[in-house]
Amino acid sequence: MALVVVKWCHDIGREQAANKPLLKTVFQVMLRLFSPRKTTLMFVIRDKTRTPLENLEPVLREDIQKIWDSVPKPEAHKHTPLSEFFNVQVVALSSYEEKEEQFKEQVADLRQKFFHSIAPGGLAGDRRGVVPASGFSFSAQQIWKVIKENKDLDLPAHKVMVATVRCEEIANEKYASFVTNENWLELEEAVQSSYVSGFGKKLSSLLNKSLSSYDEEATYFEDSVRSAKRKQLEEKLLQLVQPAYQLMLEHIRSGTLENFKKALIDALNGGQGFAVAVRDNTAKFSRLFEEQCEDAIIKQAKWDSSKIRDKFSRDLDSHILEVRTAKLSELNALYETKLKEGLYGPVEALLEGGSDDTWAAIRKLLHQVTEKAVSEFSFALSGFEMDEEEKEDMILKLKNYARGVVEGKTKEESAKVLYRMKERFTSIFNHDNDSMPRVWTGKEDIRAITKMARSSSLKLLSVLAAIRLDEENDTIGDTLVLALVDPKKATNNKTTLSDPLASSTWEEVPATKTLITPVQCKSLWSQFQKETEYTITQAIASQEANKRNNNWLPPPWAIAAMVVLGFNEFMTLLRNPLWLLVIFVSYLLAKALWVQLDISGEFRNGALPGILSLSTKFIPTVTNLLRKLAEQGERPVNPTPQSIQGSTSGFSSTASSEVTNEIEMEYSSPTSRSHNKDL
Repeated sequence: MALVVVKWCHDIGREQAANKPLLKTVFQVMLRLFSPRKTTLMFVIRDKTRTPLENLEPVLREDIQKIWDSVPKPEAHKHTPLSEFFNVQVVALSSYEEKEEQFKEQVADLRQKFFHSIAPGGLAGDRRGVVPASGFSFSAQQIWKVIKENKDLDLPAHKVMVATVRCEEIANEKYASFVTNENWLELEEAVQSSYVSGFGKKLSSLLNKSLSSYDEEATYFEDSVRSAKRKQLEEKLLQLVQPAYQLMLEHIRSGTLENFKKALIDALNGGQGFAVAVRDNTAKFSRLFEEQCEDAIIKQAKWDSSKIRDKFSRDLDSHILEVRTAKLSELNALYETKLKEGLYGPVEALLEGGSDDTWAAIRKLLHQVTEKAVSEFSFALSGFEMDEEEKEDMILKLKNYARGVVEGKTKEESAKVLYRMKERFTSIFNHDNDSMPRVWTGKEDIRAITKMARSSSLKLLSVLAAIRLDEENDTIGDTLVLALVDPKKATNNKTTLSDPLASSTWEEVPATKTLITPVQCKSLWSQFQKETEYTITQAIASQEANKRNNNWLPPPWAIAAMVVLGFNEFMTLLRNPLWLLVIFVSYLLAKALWVQLDISGEFRNGALPGILSLSTKFIPTVTNLLRKLAEQGERPVNPTPQSIQGSTSGFSSTASSEVTNEIEMEYSSPTSRSHNKDL
């Protein structure tokens, strides 16, 4: 027995080919009604294309095997291979319209196979079910009876087959027409670059036209086939337009997100609170996103857009969190800058002052500046509508930052404490209470001034030895005074150690707040004393020099001796007034030489430099005085009016020059000024 199946070349490999349901039915009935026997299953491929038969046949055999594997089998034939029931053969026929001669030759060859079907290896198969000719009539009746009684062999009507082929052809035509439609191509191109308004309506209209056109042409075919093919066409069209739809949703998401970002920044820059700006813009652009997504919906499709909606929501939340973090960081940095500006300079000035009230003033300053900044910071945070725990945490961090600024500045100042101490000592030692430079005249108590300056410097050292932002008492200042300034008191106090600074920690002061240890304080003080000794020595030397310069009278005992031993000479002068005149003239000459030579000024730098300087100036000065006296003696006794006028002018010029010299000498020498008054 042989079964011939005619198959269109283009149906090979297609899932919905027309002959597959028929083959499935044949396989099921053969398994259920007949025992295994060879039946020739010949496939005649019509309208063969350029594809070689060697390539088509494996694909066809693979499809047949898949149909055989999918057919439910009785337990007896569960593992029976296809080859036990069928001998599959494949024959190809060329297109009659294109290759008529070749088609006729191939048909003639196929006819010969049927003529010789009972020959060995022919189409008749294994001939195990052959009946004699006399029983053919009865056998045919029995076979037809079985076919009529078995509903599985009720094969589809001819109109169903025609409807399947024709509806598929119409569907293919409509699909091809849609692919090349200019409106679709323009819409597809436009959506590649940006959002297209009315996308869903436009595309739904195009799809509806294509499906309506299919309905018009396939309206007279079998309803079930027409509907099935229409559904297939609709699925193919939707599969074609789905990438454009997804791209459209992506444009909506990205565009709405960018507009949201811009609107949020504009609202924040306009002074709107963060939480209010986020809430308003989120509601606004979420609504806009939903409207645009609704506008992009294709009526024929039932696609779920929840993924793109979830992604848009996540993008909004991510951007809001990013902006929130940036704004909080910016706000925190702003108030940290304000705290630094409000604390850095004032704390430095207070530490440089270094007094008993320094740390109390610093604590007060820290409290005032911090409270002001925290108040403003708390008000700024209210716009974020954050929970109290997070708000308190941020405020605590700001307060800790303020303490850190003070502690950092204190550590910075403690690192250069020696320089600050020397600067303090020099300022107090060299200036009086009115901040005027000291002149070491010999009346100042250098010891007391030195002690006062050192005590002030030691106070600065005690201030910078530890951080005292908490109101806790310590004995650092007293310990330093007893150990470094008044060691005798420390020695007399039996309760103290022999050296209270022989330690690396302060009593009642944690190590975390210690900046300069007792041992370091002792070392710094020793170095400070060495580096300030020169200033004290210079002051003492200057004071001694000033005393020597100002003390020109002999000692009292010398004056008494001169009175006793020179009494006779004094009486002689009284008896002979001429000697008084000589002495007076000599005094005037000596006074003139004193003024001209500026003897007191010359001896300020020492005795030897003064003597050397005077030795070089003495002879020229005496010569100059004698020349002036000679010029005065040569002037005429009775001058003419003109000469009187000239002499008067000359005298006035001489007098003016002498006055100028006197003024210069007054500013050059205090001693000379006193002598001029005597003259």
